[in-house]
Amino acid sequence: MSKMSNRHLTLAAVLAAVYAVLTVALPIPQYSGIQIRLAEAMTVLPFLFPAATPGLFIGCIIANLFSPYPLDVVCGSLATLLACLWTQHMPNRWLAPLPPVICNAVIVGAEIAWFEAGFTAAFWPAYAFNAFTVGLGELAACYILGSLLLNALPQLSFFRELIPQRQLERLSHHNS
Repeated sequence: MSKMSNRHLTLAAVLAAVYAVLTVALPIPQYSGIQIRLAEAMTVLPFLFPAATPGLFIGCIIANLFSPYPLDVVCGSLATLLACLWTQHMPNRWLAPLPPVICNAVIVGAEIAWFEAGFTAAFWPAYAFNAFTVGLGELAACYILGSLLLNALPQLSFFRELIPQRQLERLSHHNS
């Protein structure tokens, strides 16, 4: 594993702070089956900046400390980490938002269903509902806002300099 530059470390720290603040401070549902966590739009950033992954993971841990679901610190944060790691390997910008949608629908949907119903007969209906609604919120955050980030950030010289050459090539190849 390569050492992170000060610039990448700073990017990770800023993303952690922004993720946590957006999740905790916004007056919209962030910790329920029906949620739109706008900070999740940033989980597409590892497609451009692999150094974003640790920052988003730490930001999610911090944000989930405020969750009414005790397992959210582990399960929800793990969903974000897996989504970020998977996003790094997506072949194009159109698929980059898919891992956060799938990981959060499956993992967070199950976590909330377990909290609501335990392992009773009510688990599977609760899981279906929560996976659908969490996935829908992720879909909105990642495919609408996340796609805007994927379009805008490479246009800014500050951010363009942080994008590894192989990601730039992949981005320009699929944009043409």
